[in-house]
Amino acid sequence: MGNRRTSREMALKILFQVDLVHCNVDDASSYTFQTEQIMQLNDPDAIIDFSLQLVRGVLSNLTDIDPLIREHASHWTIERMANIDRNILRIAIYEIVFIENIPKSVSINEAVELAKKYSTEGSFGFVNGVLGKIEKSNQY
Repeated sequence: MGNRRTSREMALKILFQVDLVHCNVDDASSYTFQTEQIMQLNDPDAIIDFSLQLVRGVLSNLTDIDPLIREHASHWTIERMANIDRNILRIAIYEIVFIENIPKSVSINEAVELAKKYSTEGSFGFVNGVLGKIEKSNQY
């Protein structure tokens, strides 16, 4: 698995904790990096750096990200979405809107893979559909 995918997984686990139990980002990050034994992986500093970039980026841009989810997730409120799906969408939207050097298709594909690994059987289709609508809106 590549460093970026590992970073996305770590960011998802951190955001999941913050979103679910409203814990401190630093505590959630420390816990995640420790339990996932990041320091034993290849290039742990790059994994940590990109993970934290995603986490901080998502959290500091929720006022831009969540309205996009609301607009493109037909018949779903953010509150009704599974926590894991909501945070997968947030990470992907942050990448699509705010990180220029990552192709949109890569962000969408990575989000779908996260949904396949961490969410329910049908969630990857939901995630793909929402992100596809955002991509087709040609705003980003």
